[in-house]
Amino acid sequence: MTTAAKALAAVAPSAAPERKVSMRDWVIVAGACLGAFMAILDIQITNSSLADIQGTLGATIDEGSWISTSYLIAEIIVIPLGAWLSRAFGFKNFLLFNTVLFVIFSCLCGAARDLSSMIFFRAVQGFTGGVLIPLAMQLILEKLPPSKHPVGLAMFGISATFAPAIGPSLGGWITDNYGWPFVFYLNIIPGIFLVAVLGLALEKANAQFDLLKKGDWFGIGFMAVGLGCLETFLEEGNRKDWLGSDFIVRMAVTAVVCLTAALIIELKVKNPFIELRLFRKRNFTLAAVANLAVGAGLYGPTYLMPVYLSQIHGYNAAQIGAVMIWFGIPQLFVNPFVPVLMQKIDSRMLIFFGIAMFATGFALNIPLNNDFSGPQFVIPQVVRAIGLPFIFIPLSGVATAGIEPSKIGSASALYNMTRNLGGSFGIAGIGTLLTLREKFHSQFIGESATIYSQAFQERTNMLVETLVGKGSSLELAQQQAVAIIDISIRKQANLLAFSDCFFVFAIVLGVGGLAVTYLEKTKSGVSHEMH
Repeated sequence: MTTAAKALAAVAPSAAPERKVSMRDWVIVAGACLGAFMAILDIQITNSSLADIQGTLGATIDEGSWISTSYLIAEIIVIPLGAWLSRAFGFKNFLLFNTVLFVIFSCLCGAARDLSSMIFFRAVQGFTGGVLIPLAMQLILEKLPPSKHPVGLAMFGISATFAPAIGPSLGGWITDNYGWPFVFYLNIIPGIFLVAVLGLALEKANAQFDLLKKGDWFGIGFMAVGLGCLETFLEEGNRKDWLGSDFIVRMAVTAVVCLTAALIIELKVKNPFIELRLFRKRNFTLAAVANLAVGAGLYGPTYLMPVYLSQIHGYNAAQIGAVMIWFGIPQLFVNPFVPVLMQKIDSRMLIFFGIAMFATGFALNIPLNNDFSGPQFVIPQVVRAIGLPFIFIPLSGVATAGIEPSKIGSASALYNMTRNLGGSFGIAGIGTLLTLREKFHSQFIGESATIYSQAFQERTNMLVETLVGKGSSLELAQQQAVAIIDISIRKQANLLAFSDCFFVFAIVLGVGGLAVTYLEKTKSGVSHEMH
């Protein structure tokens, strides 16, 4: 028992001592974390394989983007529904059923030979996988006493943060060595293991089918449509020129209308399917804001860095994976120490330290130049990897401390949803920012690189002399010199644009750190028992 728990017992001797955690409970928690790991891994693991998948299916880049988008849309829709559906159908049956379907549709994705079936299979895979994420966190909070929550959340942290870090690396390696279908077949063995573990260890809960009869179906419908349209808006907006596309405008308007309607309904109905009133709790709301920033900082770079390494330095999938893996490996060594520190140090201090490290990792990327490639990214990646567990584990604990047992499912769903939405906002925002800043820097540099500029003339003459010396005619050499300078300007503009993006990530993490400063202090081991 922790010092804080002993102090509480001294003040209130009638309080019941915490129960011991059985090996069966730990097995259930570990199995649930494995399920979450599989589901989160599949968000990113196809990114390195999209070109191969598109080639096999005969899809264009825009069409192929729906292979990822369909998964994300289905996942974001089901996350807030998971807790309610698990009560309606019985927790064990619902979790096992979705795990089996997740494995089946993973196999069907690997066997798909046309785009339409692939998109459908990915959507169902996302819908079933999305269930595994919030229910894993819910099981941790329900099966473990408060003093063991940090350990359970550390296990969940490996799922939520390590999986996105290794997704592109693992996907690229599998695709290069075995072909893209095995990216999906990878789920078979852990899926079978998960079904066996949860099937034997998890106790059966009775279904409450009456919840379906008196379900908040209008709220569910508006929430599902609103979140689906919002995710589509974020995922497809940059590719379709945002508000320049009628389709994207319709998605934005529909998302605003439906989410507003869902918000009003959920706050007024007697039995909402998800408890939005949790946002009245100061710590939960501030932790959710910080979690949005963490989601952006977690998922945004998994889009940005592969683009940078491929466009600027010509890296292939395997080389990109070798760089990205440095954001994953250090987390495995740091994670076990965080629960121990949480017993001795204020969680807010740990979170603030983690955010400072995470933001510093982005700041180290800002001075990009032509020589800044894979090896130069290792130290910034390691710095961010060290910082992330100090954010994720204590922040999850602070967000859920003192939540009533009946609302744990909603708390888990909402908290995990904010991280996923933060990731979607981060990827969408950074893609747009990259395009805008590249145009800005190209124009700015181009204005100074005119035919009247002495530096431009000197550079042109030097290039012409070199090209003529290699056998080009004077006229051709002049054309080639201008083309070389144009490429150089565009590359420099790209470098500056990428630097701006890393700077913005550092600022976003700073906003998350600002939210942390307003958190109220919580004590490990004194939150309500989750049973």
